[in-house]
Amino acid sequence: MARVGIRGPHRVGKYGVDVSAIDQLAESALELRGETEIYLVDEIGKMECFALKFVSAMRALLDSQKLIIATIAQKGGGFIEEVRRRRDALILEVTRENRDQLPEQVLAWLESAKRA
Repeated sequence: MARVGIRGPHRVGKYGVDVSAIDQLAESALELRGETEIYLVDEIGKMECFALKFVSAMRALLDSQKLIIATIAQKGGGFIEEVRRRRDALILEVTRENRDQLPEQVLAWLESAKRA
């Protein structure tokens, strides 16, 4: 999805971004499906936000009743900031101090969200 040799306007550092590859993946992996209970997304970052189909698919997921666990860039505007500001989003920062406890915390959140 990103390589040094890709030329074009969409860049993250020294890497060019293949937006069409991200969009193609988003169309299949992020499609709302009735049988899918939980979506895991790694990540909502600058590179992914160049892809309009990715952003559109993520908005649809976030506005749905589906459970979503996603990583999100620590910094960024646009869609990244939009996700951070959602009232229905629980943001957990991973640090050296808490990283070993986070899996249990996320599992507890999932259990309570499934019951709600």
